[in-house]
Amino acid sequence: MTPAVLNTDVYTDFKGLAELRARARAGDNSEETLREVAGQFEALFIQMMLKSMRDAGLGEGLMDGEHTKTYQSMYDQQLAIDMSKKQGLGLAEMMVQQLRRADMVDSKPEHTAGVAPLDLDTQRRVSRASQMPQPLSIQSQRTIQQTPAAQRDWQPGSKEDFVREMWPHAQRAADELGTRPETLIAQAALETGWGRQMARGTDGKNSFNLFGIKADARWQGGRVVTETVEFRDGLMRKERATFRAYSSLAESFTDYTGFLKSNPRYREALDAGTDAPAFVQALSQAGYATDPDYSNKIKQIMNSEALRNTVSELREAARESLI
Repeated sequence: MTPAVLNTDVYTDFKGLAELRARARAGDNSEETLREVAGQFEALFIQMMLKSMRDAGLGEGLMDGEHTKTYQSMYDQQLAIDMSKKQGLGLAEMMVQQLRRADMVDSKPEHTAGVAPLDLDTQRRVSRASQMPQPLSIQSQRTIQQTPAAQRDWQPGSKEDFVREMWPHAQRAADELGTRPETLIAQAALETGWGRQMARGTDGKNSFNLFGIKADARWQGGRVVTETVEFRDGLMRKERATFRAYSSLAESFTDYTGFLKSNPRYREALDAGTDAPAFVQALSQAGYATDPDYSNKIKQIMNSEALRNTVSELREAARESLI
């Protein structure tokens, strides 16, 4: 592993940092610049770790005071730069590989042959690094994790429009899973706020993620990082998480059916068949979501007038078309 090259030897070297920014603005994508940018970020990350460790202390010592904290902070900042210049945490090297690969993708045609992909172990390490907290300025450079170009954007004008758009996709997915289409529509409505709160990338593109499926190391498709609400120890918290991104609504439904069928823990939900309450209850008990009231919320949406009336209209229209 090649250590990152830093021109700034001390954290007060503002001239060195200014030169680095100027080179980045000028479009300098050389290996040295990439390593300096990655090294600066790793130093910042180490500094954040040190600060968190200091804040987790049991309390102030007898000799501690404001002056002590000031000099301690200065020491931690210098220590972070020194560590990143040496072996570091390996984060800088992973970022260099990722930024280099993103530059290759941007500069070559979409179907260029002969470009060797990263090996599986490197992909996993890069994926783990993508879930670390980062400044927005760094995230904006990481085009490789952004949502792929969508076939079209989409946002329903009403709850009824949402149901109508979901209906043909939900029917196909429900046939494959052995459940009812309105159950899947209700779950998608809960996860996306009836299509009005779809996760989007920093470039504004729609992820088309209808079922809140997160992207782990096994996922090789598009990604989008956004805020989400999770329940930890009974408390509701806002967190940043990485979610799967799709090119269309149909692709989202297809991945959802594959996700459930490939995970043994959802076997009981699939065995529930067309018993909608049993299906969503089994999903919740299997840990599909951290919200303890997840299944009840889906049931409430299933019983809503917007869903029931629109589904009735769609089924009536289908029957009339057969006459």
